[in-house]
Amino acid sequence: MPVRPRLWIVPVLTVLVAVAAALPAFSRAGSGETHRTGAVAPTKAADARRPAARDVVLAVHGGAGTALRRETTDPRKEKAYRDGLADALKAGRRVLRDGGDSVTAVEAAVRVLEDNELFNAGRGAVFTEDAGHELDASIMRGSDLAAGAVAGVRSVRNPVSAARLVMEKTKHVMLAGEGADDFAARNGLPTVTQDYYWTQRRWDELMKAKAPAKDPRAGKATKGGKGTGAAEEITGTVGAVAVDRDRDLAAATSTGGMTNKMAGRVGDSPVVGAGTYAKNGTVAASATGHGEVFIRGAATATISHLIEFGGRDVASAAYEVVVGRLPRLGGRGGVIALDHEGTLAAPHSSEGMVYGYLTEDGDIVTRLFPDETSSDG
Repeated sequence: MPVRPRLWIVPVLTVLVAVAAALPAFSRAGSGETHRTGAVAPTKAADARRPAARDVVLAVHGGAGTALRRETTDPRKEKAYRDGLADALKAGRRVLRDGGDSVTAVEAAVRVLEDNELFNAGRGAVFTEDAGHELDASIMRGSDLAAGAVAGVRSVRNPVSAARLVMEKTKHVMLAGEGADDFAARNGLPTVTQDYYWTQRRWDELMKAKAPAKDPRAGKATKGGKGTGAAEEITGTVGAVAVDRDRDLAAATSTGGMTNKMAGRVGDSPVVGAGTYAKNGTVAASATGHGEVFIRGAATATISHLIEFGGRDVASAAYEVVVGRLPRLGGRGGVIALDHEGTLAAPHSSEGMVYGYLTEDGDIVTRLFPDETSSDG
């Protein structure tokens, strides 16, 4: 009886060879300190619904907005962003490696970003319409939902530390304006004059925002400039989320607000449940984007509620809020959201968002460009 050729063997062998070749790409990174840029294949729509990374203990963001582009970004600028994010992650890593808690880790990370004039928080904060600086920040502890915030401070070097003082030394959640400045100074925080926050870059942005806009129909100037600095590349609001060895979550956010904002305007960054939220068992989240919309949509608290009451995982909950809901309210932005198992989500409805994270193994990854925002999950 003749033997029939087994034609199915060839395609099966082809598949097995392809799988074997791909296996090294899925192996875990080894222990030890590394700093990766996070460059990956271009993002697909489905990837944004998946985790950005796993086994994360700390993550930071440096704002959302019009994307940085690999082909047009000066190498020195790229390095400055990556170094700024990495320095913040290293500060938080020192805390966690020494047995410190997640609250101290996010405060340490945000302080580094506040001291870096590249970002819109602390030094390098944007200008208000009257050419001043008014800064906002908040911090939240997931173990007991304790929170503290300051709004409209004008002389605190590190607003995130003032927010922690409010959480730990008062019966209140938020202090604002002169009262918050005085409280911080009485408790020993370093104070500065307004010129400490000044940078040429932010001054130029204010002048651009105030410049008369051109009427495209008539080619003439019209009253009012761009108002809120909508043309800025990255808004620069900063934030951090962390989980410590006890699996306690914490989050913090800090900002100078919007370029040319009205004096006295307060955005989402100091508002618990909007710009910042942390609750053990659900999520630690820090947001960046159009603050008014994040307030109206109770952005970070809604992520937590979707996880707690809707049975969602952190990635799908964050995606639904940031990409599915907030744009319908008229605003865009992004969020970093971390659960107690170390799963990180980083969806954004804006064109771009800069962020980075630290893994349990000590790896530091920074992501700036749109082709770096695919999932590792």
